[in-house]
Amino acid sequence: MLTLPLEPTDDRANPFFKDAAGCAKWLGQLQLTNLQLAHSLLFTQINELNRYPMRGLERLNTMELLRETVGYVQDDYAKKLIAKPLPLNESELMVFIAIVQLWQGMVLGYQRCLQDYIAGDKQLAKQGALLCQRCLLYSGLEILEHLRTGYEFDAKLWNQLHELYAFAEEQNFESAEVNDPLNQKYPRSSCRGIYVKTLLACYARPAELTRSQLQLLDNWLTQWSGTVTVERSYTASKGDAQPLATDLSSTRGLQPVKHVVHSATMRYLAMVPLSKLLRVKTILLQQGQTPRQVNLCEHRNSNDCIEFLTFLHQCWCEDHSTRFGERQPVALHAQLCYKPEGIYAHLSGKPFRQPGRDNALGNTARKQIEAFGRVLQDAHNKELLEMGYPLETWKFENESISGARLTREDTFGGRLSYNQLVALRPSDAGNFMLGTTAWANVTRAGQLQIGVRYMPGSAEAVSMRATGVNQTVSEKYVPAFLLPAVAALNAPASLIIPRDWFQPDRVVEILHQNGEKKNVKMWFSVERGIDYERVSFTPAY
Repeated sequence: MLTLPLEPTDDRANPFFKDAAGCAKWLGQLQLTNLQLAHSLLFTQINELNRYPMRGLERLNTMELLRETVGYVQDDYAKKLIAKPLPLNESELMVFIAIVQLWQGMVLGYQRCLQDYIAGDKQLAKQGALLCQRCLLYSGLEILEHLRTGYEFDAKLWNQLHELYAFAEEQNFESAEVNDPLNQKYPRSSCRGIYVKTLLACYARPAELTRSQLQLLDNWLTQWSGTVTVERSYTASKGDAQPLATDLSSTRGLQPVKHVVHSATMRYLAMVPLSKLLRVKTILLQQGQTPRQVNLCEHRNSNDCIEFLTFLHQCWCEDHSTRFGERQPVALHAQLCYKPEGIYAHLSGKPFRQPGRDNALGNTARKQIEAFGRVLQDAHNKELLEMGYPLETWKFENESISGARLTREDTFGGRLSYNQLVALRPSDAGNFMLGTTAWANVTRAGQLQIGVRYMPGSAEAVSMRATGVNQTVSEKYVPAFLLPAVAALNAPASLIIPRDWFQPDRVVEILHQNGEKKNVKMWFSVERGIDYERVSFTPAY
């Protein structure tokens, strides 16, 4: 039976509106020009309303009136968090917490109504499916807000979601469609559709997705969730997409069916129909149809959609154990640095300076090159740290030949973004490896976690400047990194340069640590991040 952990109402509660008519009048006077104030007022009044004793149907009508304004203000307020590095700073974190709390306030409001429904309120007798759908909807939005922002959510939200769906099953209205007028394109929705959508969104490796991809995923799942059934048992055929399983009594989401033990509370999502849908849309795009023609989106190109559809098929419908470079647990720590200037300093053993400018650390490094043929990188860690080039200690969670998952040991440190250049040195290695952040997430304990995708080869810190006439960038040197060719990976040599420096056929001068110079011609861009671009090159004669 559904348990609703609600505080009792309080006669002393005094919201600005005490019925639907009063709510409509208040909303009509609410000024939305000051977004922070409007959000604060909505949060305060909804919390006060949730404490206020009132009839179930009147509360439901009031909550329904609040939905549109809450949705508008939440969407606008959440724009303050777009593309923010993690962890959030104090003001950004306050915005995030306020958004999450308002979604939870909506959940509690509808749970008040559901409580009255369960208690036998005759005026709500026909509203059970709608009430449960709304509770699931706002529970899902609370979870999605965590996914979009990159913060791990409390496992209690899984319990909340599972219990609500179990109640919908118990009442036999899990598949009943109810009106949801705020979604103009798909104005009918069911408890099962919302439940499936939330489960699949969390299983799509959301930490690896950008905010815009998560929004696209949300739109697609609104369409597709109806193709997925939730069953109490399953059958699986070799070669077909295997079912995914979830336990209604647990505090976790989906798992591969081979990893679970069947029980009465286990439910199975049949993935074959969704697998076929994804493959058909991919084929149609490959044959030349546009994303709009295959009912995907308006403003994305076909290649991006094909790539995203393929990624989702891998997440939902393919055996994860067959992925290339399966990651294994390791017991290592690593030192990590970021930002091109910091990476240059630790790879070369000295801060970046315009060549020709003498400095003590540079003289020492030059003598090491003369004596040993390289900079002794450990020699100047203390000096580099004092000069503002920090090294952070991270723990490896697992690693493969292509990348690693790491957790920062401290809850404080620098902020990292998706697709940012980093360098790390495992505790059992002497040299730094270059990589880029494939995803970032903050745990419930406040620790930053990242996935790092390694770049091939051992990077060399070099200085680079543009040459020739008609230069569109400064003639000063900038820090850059040279990656050698790696025959085993069929990877040619490449150059890591500052973002927005690339131009096809541009000739640049490369200055090595030993003073050797050579000119190369940039050929094409291999990949691009927020603070770097990796480009191929050929010798320039």
